[in-house]
Amino acid sequence: MKKLSVCCLAFFIAVSLILSPLVAGAATDKIKFGHVAPPFHGQSKGADAFAAYVKEKTNGRIDIATFPMGQLGGERSMAEQVQAGTLQIASITTAVMQNFVPQTGIMDLPYLFPNRETAYAVIDDPKVQEKLFSYLPKKGFIGIGWTENELRDFTNTKRPVRKPEDIKGLKVRVMEAAVFMDTFKQLGASPVGIPFPEIYNALQTGVIDAQENPLLTSILMKFTEVTKFVTLTQHTITECIIIVNPDYWASLSKADQKIFRDAAATAIKTNREVNEGLHNKLPKLGISIDEYCKKNGIEVIRLTNAEKEEFRKAVLPVYDLYREKIGGDLMDFFLGKVKEHRR
Repeated sequence: MKKLSVCCLAFFIAVSLILSPLVAGAATDKIKFGHVAPPFHGQSKGADAFAAYVKEKTNGRIDIATFPMGQLGGERSMAEQVQAGTLQIASITTAVMQNFVPQTGIMDLPYLFPNRETAYAVIDDPKVQEKLFSYLPKKGFIGIGWTENELRDFTNTKRPVRKPEDIKGLKVRVMEAAVFMDTFKQLGASPVGIPFPEIYNALQTGVIDAQENPLLTSILMKFTEVTKFVTLTQHTITECIIIVNPDYWASLSKADQKIFRDAAATAIKTNREVNEGLHNKLPKLGISIDEYCKKNGIEVIRLTNAEKEEFRKAVLPVYDLYREKIGGDLMDFFLGKVKEHRR
């Protein structure tokens, strides 16, 4: 009897030694989430909120490490890493995503949304997400939600810009995406696709005359030190799709997939709240955007609705160009949703 007990004990010890690595591996799933936003930006805070939500709801079973500021590579590189499965999650601008999934380029059409409120209502519509994200899986991505940069504005070193004609002839740095290039060509500018980190020096040395980024971004990156003319064109909103590797997604239970989708909703809510706060209180400076511009002699032009309409009319040919590239059905669907949710 004693011999049997010893044998049983030995057996259980052996089994536990064999299974313990497997149990330990199952206990914590450590994965990575990459993006390019700086740590203090709402997009970065949204990614952190995503990770915290998943960790809390899975009791630490899924532990997500976030990597801001392009630590894992540029957006195109990170998208390719997600495709390859070497990176589980990333948040990538639609401007970059359209290089993989042309249909996502619809989000970057100029003056698609008349205002922020309408943009949010459309983007948050479950049918819109379902429709747009349906194009992603066959390209190696699962879309589960959004993060956001901001509404994009126009800054330049030459002159105040109030009408489309004022942009003609300017050398403008744009995102390296066809829809941005085509938009500013239509406005008579000379678009230049240079990397984001090179914008300040390019403005300072006269390689470019202008750039288009949210005013918040331009201030935080100090572009407004060398571009004193700002026009709040708000020509498009930069949304980033939270993409997940399909194999990793398939490895998650249905319950965990729901947690990830709920985490994405938490991310965009946090993202927007933080950005709104930054408008009112810039980091380290403790003053609002308006106060900063007045203090630093930056001329800010707020377009009237009539002036915005002139810009919208000027870029309408871009819609004709992209109807074929994006697809008429998708464009009509989006335009219908904009009309439905117009605020």
